[in-house]
Amino acid sequence: MIPLTAVTIDMDEVGAGLPVVLLHGFPSTRYLWSRVAPMLAADGYRVLMPNLVGYGSSDAPDGISIDMASQARWILEMLDALSLERVAIVAHDVGSAAAQIIVATAPHLVRGVAILDGVYAGNWAMEAIASIQTWESANAHRLFPVLSRRLATSDAMREMLRAYEGRDGGLRLIRAARDLDPRQTEHIGEALRTSGVPALVVWGTQDAVFPIDTVARPLADLLSANLVLVPGGHFTPLDCPTEVVGALRDFLPRLPP
Repeated sequence: MIPLTAVTIDMDEVGAGLPVVLLHGFPSTRYLWSRVAPMLAADGYRVLMPNLVGYGSSDAPDGISIDMASQARWILEMLDALSLERVAIVAHDVGSAAAQIIVATAPHLVRGVAILDGVYAGNWAMEAIASIQTWESANAHRLFPVLSRRLATSDAMREMLRAYEGRDGGLRLIRAARDLDPRQTEHIGEALRTSGVPALVVWGTQDAVFPIDTVARPLADLLSANLVLVPGGHFTPLDCPTEVVGALRDFLPRLPP
């Protein structure tokens, strides 16, 4: 656990070497990286996997927003608490919004950023979580079975989603969904374009959440990044971890120290 000013972040860490921060999205936890992290650690990286605040085992105090701008601020506080001056960031889904905000506001701290099946401008696929945002809190315990039927296409997916089982888990997920705000990345395109941070975009060929042509390609163009397509759906770190790591193995060693 890493105590910060207002919150505590629960984080796993493996390996030693240049630091790489892995950021999950919604409705994920750090378990998303369970198949990727060991391979990166074996390649000689220090791999940091936080649960975003309010997700999984990172609790959020009542009365604060756990939006992605706040997540970006807490990740920067985490880096400071760990005395990390520069890191590479790999981010998935709306976790990539936090990563993009970090790049836009503190590019000097980022050696490089890889975005996997992430957001572009104001396109956060909010329609996909509308039913969770409007879910009755009194029925929070019913959310996990529905989510599991919809998303748990593998044992790994079901294991990741278990963090949101039961009443408390359902309430955490409802709160996280309601605090997502696509306006936070609508107008940072110019800051991203001029940041000078090397970037990579990795996308599942079967991603039904963020289409390649309308999200992945314009995002890659904005970041002047290579677009690498891998044989997975939206949750590529679980679907095809070997291919994801293959793309990162080509990208990470090229980054400046």
